[in-house]
Amino acid sequence: MPAVGKERDRLTVPQGLAALSLDALASVAYGPEAIVLVLAVAGSQGLRYTLPVTVAIVVLLAALTFSYRQVIAAFPNGGGAYAVAGRHLGRRVSLIAAASLIIDYVLNVAVSVSAGVAALTSAFPSLYGDRVWLCVLVLALVTGVNLYGVAESAKALILPTIVFVVAVFTVIVVGLLRAHPVTEPTHPGPATETVGVLLLLKAFASGCAALTGVEAIANAVPTFRQPRVRRAQHTELALGGLLGAMLIGLSVLIGRFHVAPNSTKTVLAQLTDASLGHNAGFYIVQFSTVALLALAANTSFGGMPVLTSLLARDHHVPHVFALRADRQVYRHGVLVLAGAALVLLVGAQGDTQALVPVFAIGVFIGFTISQVGMVRHWRLERGPGWRGRALLNGVGAVLTAAATVIELIAKFGKGGWLVFLAVAVLVLLFESVHRAYGRIGRALHIGEVPGPPREQPSLVIVPVSSVNRLTQEALATALSLGDEVRAVTVSYPDDEGMPGGEQLRQAWDRWHPQVPLIVLPSPSRSLTRPIVDYLRRLEAGLEHDRLVVLIPEMHLPHAWQRLLQNQRGVLLDRAIRQHTDALICRLRFRLEVPPR
Repeated sequence: MPAVGKERDRLTVPQGLAALSLDALASVAYGPEAIVLVLAVAGSQGLRYTLPVTVAIVVLLAALTFSYRQVIAAFPNGGGAYAVAGRHLGRRVSLIAAASLIIDYVLNVAVSVSAGVAALTSAFPSLYGDRVWLCVLVLALVTGVNLYGVAESAKALILPTIVFVVAVFTVIVVGLLRAHPVTEPTHPGPATETVGVLLLLKAFASGCAALTGVEAIANAVPTFRQPRVRRAQHTELALGGLLGAMLIGLSVLIGRFHVAPNSTKTVLAQLTDASLGHNAGFYIVQFSTVALLALAANTSFGGMPVLTSLLARDHHVPHVFALRADRQVYRHGVLVLAGAALVLLVGAQGDTQALVPVFAIGVFIGFTISQVGMVRHWRLERGPGWRGRALLNGVGAVLTAAATVIELIAKFGKGGWLVFLAVAVLVLLFESVHRAYGRIGRALHIGEVPGPPREQPSLVIVPVSSVNRLTQEALATALSLGDEVRAVTVSYPDDEGMPGGEQLRQAWDRWHPQVPLIVLPSPSRSLTRPIVDYLRRLEAGLEHDRLVVLIPEMHLPHAWQRLLQNQRGVLLDRAIRQHTDALICRLRFRLEVPPR
């Protein structure tokens, strides 16, 4: 594909926001509510701390935004925390970062899809019984769009992103201009706890769920158009600015209207009712929220396939994850992500609350590792202003580490221990794949200068079943490969309606291809055993340095036509590989079939 075509399949800044930031932007639907749910136990006095806690989260957001802006510049090939840790904290720590991010990506897809479907079934309760199928349908749609191309998925998401952002800012601005709410929201009840450091820390940790997705842009720098680093940095700053402004604005409205949690109505819905009233504007905000929550899964589809491609480059996952399709899509990463999310959605029966307890733990592990790694990066680089940058990352490391510890303590008994187990299993898997590639590399003598290639006498065996064009192409290829060529066929006793060995020999003699035909009888009617036994006798004879088996196959133009083939080549391939040391060459001859 020409370079221009490849760039067209990559992301611009608006497309980057749509493809990689929906997770973070959509979190304003549940981040502020998570803070309110914790502080509401302290009544009106506790809710007064909504804004200070939100400001602290936005400070952390700013630190993360500027930190990941530097990560983008320092690691333009993407990878985020994995790349930072790999260079500055060691391979094992980088694998922990990668495993935690992969877990977060999978959970984000499951939580986003289930939350979007939950919002839809709240508006239409009759659909509640079909929520699992709705989750599967939404997941299939998002997966299909991402398989088509990352730029195409971004284009499809730009409009709902714009509608959601404009709707939220409309709620904020109109609400700030109102002296009194149009519709009275739920107000706080009597306090059951006092405001203390522990309560504020819990509120801070819960609200930090709004920061999931901030790292996705740094993980997916290669998906941007040139200049990649500058576009990715601009996208990161735009995300930080939009998310911070929305979080602060909504928290101000929460304090202005004295909004408390409601079991049937979200905090965002209450704020919308208070600002705009229960009218068309209210439904626009609600449906745009539903759409963005469901589509927020796209952040993971933009980030995880790039991360797994880097893991494949470093030999920690199968190399197939590094292959890109025509539209610059890492399809294997997309499919694995969708499959893992599908398992979670079906296992949780589409229930968001069954997934939320372990959500965001993984990403904060990655945040902390990334911040610590960047501190070490600045200490080693020691460029202009390195102390200020290191201080910024150091503060971010302390804040994210504190949030991680609080998240783990608060959620350990609710399933948080599963994150530890999953991280450990993934790291062990990465290590085992890495060791396997190491053994393969040693067997191939990678890195060594091999001796000069030398010609070896070779015998090419061609299994045939009849005299036709495929046989002709196979023998022509075999004659160009080996010093000696033999055709072999298997003869069955009492064949009914099938050409036997004698009929094939007569046809062979009439054709006279200058290649001997060996007829192998098969009393047991096995196709593979006579050929395997013949090859083992040839190997034992040591008459040739190299024994090659060329298996001819048709490649038909249509998939339904390929279903009609007998698959004898597959059977021969498997049997010969299992029982002999012969080299196997499968010749797929493209056959054009006339329409009539």
